[in-house]
Amino acid sequence: MRYYVTLDPDPAARPIVIDVVELPSGALDVKIEGKPAGVDVVPMGGQLSVRVDGQVVDLTTEGAPPDVGAVASGHRSYVRVESERMRAAEQAKKGGATTHDKSVKSPMPGRVVKVLVAKGDEVSAGQGLVVLEAMKMEYEVRAKAAGVVAVVHVAAGDTVEGNARLVTLA
Repeated sequence: MRYYVTLDPDPAARPIVIDVVELPSGALDVKIEGKPAGVDVVPMGGQLSVRVDGQVVDLTTEGAPPDVGAVASGHRSYVRVESERMRAAEQAKKGGATTHDKSVKSPMPGRVVKVLVAKGDEVSAGQGLVVLEAMKMEYEVRAKAAGVVAVVHVAAGDTVEGNARLVTLA
């Protein structure tokens, strides 16, 4: 299966292409940007122990694809992971539609610490909109495209689920 992984999602970022094939033995044949990589994944409780080219990292994930939070070695990152199937399904849903959902959604469950915009504000791609707290870490949710804030769906102190609508842009 081919995956497209964007680290700390930024609208201008180019995804990394990762090809994964599970061999009959259960081992993984992985290519990152076409280059072979020695990868092994072992589930350990609520974590994954991941070995990439000899380096081992204990990884905790949260949320659901495509937007996933990951904590590795005490560092929190947010990644966008899309399989070829997910991309094809998204294209099929869009079809010939002329309207696009401009909702900015929560990548994970958490608590709203701060709302950085108000209705009517103009925002640019990559601009921070809402600060969330999850697992005692703060994460700034950013706009994927430029627009004008049409609706702010949350307030500081609100608790939100993963994929909850935070802000809608017009």
